[in-house]
Amino acid sequence: MPRVKRGTKRRASRRKTLRLASGFFLTKSKLHRAAQEAVERSLRHAYVGRRLKKRDFRSLWIVRIGAACRAAGMSYSKFMHGLKMASIPLDRKVLAELAVQDEAAFRQLAEKAKAALAAQGS
Repeated sequence: MPRVKRGTKRRASRRKTLRLASGFFLTKSKLHRAAQEAVERSLRHAYVGRRLKKRDFRSLWIVRIGAACRAAGMSYSKFMHGLKMASIPLDRKVLAELAVQDEAAFRQLAEKAKAALAAQGS
């Protein structure tokens, strides 16, 4: 079997790893083996973090919408159900933004949701 020394490819790979590890503590930013382990771990956490971010933002939007709904005199679940009945297809991100930025528009939506619920109930 021929001998393979790798040369520039190995150097490039190590340089890439050390560049990703710059700013890490002590040998994790200086030595290849420690840096490789730290970089693999950090990339794994970053992947998980991107998933958690979506979850966290959705729950934040729900909290904001719920607070605005209570101020408008209804519960979050009744509000969302009323919007569906009224055929208003706004997602939680937009509704949360309206609740924070434009309270008057949110109150109008709440009134439409109440009206839709009342029409469905009778």
